[in-house]
Amino acid sequence: MWKVKPLLDRQKNRVQTVEHLDVIFRSAHLIPVFGDGPLPDDFHFSFSLDVFNSYYVDRYADHHTFEIIF
Repeated sequence: MWKVKPLLDRQKNRVQTVEHLDVIFRSAHLIPVFGDGPLPDDFHFSFSLDVFNSYYVDRYADHHTFEIIF
């Protein structure tokens, strides 16, 4: 698996862009890199992209993803 991180500017803010649908080739499975402690009981998955600082990309998710990445 590969580890990816969001792009940050000089003030440590995440750089946000809007991508056109015609430039998206395939979706990716992002697996959060968890810390040492447990998540709070009331943690909702919809906050995952905002809370975690880095993610793993599973290149073996399926045959097509493996072929595209390699």
